[in-house]
Amino acid sequence: MHAIAGLVVGLMVGLTGVGGGSLMAPILILMFGVAPTTAVGTDLWFAAITKTVGGFVHHRAGGKDGGPDYQIIRRLCIGSLPAALITLYFLSQTDTHQIKSGTIMTLLGVVLGLTAVATLFRGQFHKMAMQARTEESSSDSFLKWQPILTVLAGAILGAMVTLTSVGAGALGATMLLALYPLRMKMQRLVATDIIHAVPLTLVAGLGHLWIGNVNGELLLNLLVGSIPGIIIGSLLASRSSDKVLSPVLAAVLLFAGWRLIAN
Repeated sequence: MHAIAGLVVGLMVGLTGVGGGSLMAPILILMFGVAPTTAVGTDLWFAAITKTVGGFVHHRAGGKDGGPDYQIIRRLCIGSLPAALITLYFLSQTDTHQIKSGTIMTLLGVVLGLTAVATLFRGQFHKMAMQARTEESSSDSFLKWQPILTVLAGAILGAMVTLTSVGAGALGATMLLALYPLRMKMQRLVATDIIHAVPLTLVAGLGHLWIGNVNGELLLNLLVGSIPGIIIGSLLASRSSDKVLSPVLAAVLLFAGWRLIAN
């Protein structure tokens, strides 16, 4: 069952860039009864390894217009990696396991809700950003603030991913569409989102491993399914329909977020 869950999530990550933490962490907590702190720590390693494979496939198969944008990735990392380290320090200083687990459950539920909204209304956010980018009066100002806002977006993602293992996918993709509406085509967006998630989840995963929040046996079982899943999904990314996948994924995320908060 762990391998099947890994396969499904790996397919979704490869196709959309979304699903690593957004789907796996709730599955581990709600279906398999894994403790929230262990679910987050294990899921970060799951995402780091799975997205490394997916990023390699996207890099090789993406071509000139579909590969990752490394300038944007560098800007995101300037914000996300220090934010991840600061958040890890905060987690290491919080000793009460029950409080930590309850806080993570609530935060995970809230971030899943935000991820569902970002997934469902990504097109509308993109249109608004396109209008702001193409208007002559605001275009220069938009370009001036792009690098700073990208670093800030990275910092927000770094904190959220380290606390909940969620955010690098749908929220990251929505932020990139808003910041780079003319530059980001769907396959390039997915590739950039996946590649940025690799160093972020690796840094956060190492911190959680040091704290003691990683289940190695569970991780191996998940990877048995996720690695072939993300390879298939990444190869099919250019042929997938975002209009079909997004509403289904958003509905699943909303339900999972509600269940986590209700518990």
